[in-house]
Amino acid sequence: MGLIESIKENAKKELKTIVLPESEDERVLQATQKVLEEKTAKVVLIGNEEQIKADAAACGASIEGATIIDPKKFDGIDRYIDELVELRKSKNLSKEEAAEIMTTEPRFFGCMMVRLGEADGLVAGSNSPTADVLRAAIQVIKTAPGINTVSSAFIMETADGKFGDNGLILFADCAVIPEPNAEQLADIACATAATAKSVVGLDPRVAMLSFSTKGSANHPLVDKVQYAVDLLEERNVDFSFDGEMQADAAIVEAIGAKKAPDSKVAGKANVLVFPDLQSGNIGYKLVQRFAGAAAHGPVVQGLAKPVNDLSRGCSVDDIANLVAITATQC
Repeated sequence: MGLIESIKENAKKELKTIVLPESEDERVLQATQKVLEEKTAKVVLIGNEEQIKADAAACGASIEGATIIDPKKFDGIDRYIDELVELRKSKNLSKEEAAEIMTTEPRFFGCMMVRLGEADGLVAGSNSPTADVLRAAIQVIKTAPGINTVSSAFIMETADGKFGDNGLILFADCAVIPEPNAEQLADIACATAATAKSVVGLDPRVAMLSFSTKGSANHPLVDKVQYAVDLLEERNVDFSFDGEMQADAAIVEAIGAKKAPDSKVAGKANVLVFPDLQSGNIGYKLVQRFAGAAAHGPVVQGLAKPVNDLSRGCSVDDIANLVAITATQC
């Protein structure tokens, strides 16, 4: 069974409610049908009910079983507005401004559903930039306790099974933070370990990557990664980690044993935390192309409740798969 099939099986065990706020996109409506047929989640669509049903009929999507909520007709809208005013009081957001946001910005409305426990997670981005999705999530849902950084991870699935756990290995951060500092790197490590556990079912072994292994080079860039490792030690985290180390020392047992003989992670890592966005983004794309690996994600992490972002070029399958991944994060 492949990774996505396994994730979907896990999602079926306890159905979560996932909001899809971009109901104007026919791919979202078609993905809704797929999710409902596969029984991987309950679906909430945001928008005008008559329009959504007409659009679904026009594109041949059966959305029977989905819940449709129109913010402009929603009985609980005052509670949502008041909550947003409270959340943004430091920015002096007025009640009128909050009402406008809640009734015209479906991503904000959907995130408020998640914040208030009326849905479990949200998937958006097929019809909006990443910045818009993350802005709503950060302003409404906020970050998880003890984490101040929103980041992302790709779940890399390689066919030969040589690295990570039977070919499964997580790369982070590859999509959000261009130049993380040491504190952010430590946050990324914690969040990616949580993703490895909840979504993939792995026992995380986290390698903090650098061009140096255990002091083999001296440079401020190396110092940053070493400090991140020190911060993880101070936090007394509940997963295995080590660093700084080079990529080959992290994933190749013979090299790990030679370069870091006392490490419990070297040569066995299944989570790789890259020192910056450039290296992470380049790294996952090289593995994807050279090794023919499947790159699942990006999975957004570090939020108090799950929100995930789609590429605007996503397929119906991409949306349905990300709904299942989001459900397992809940």
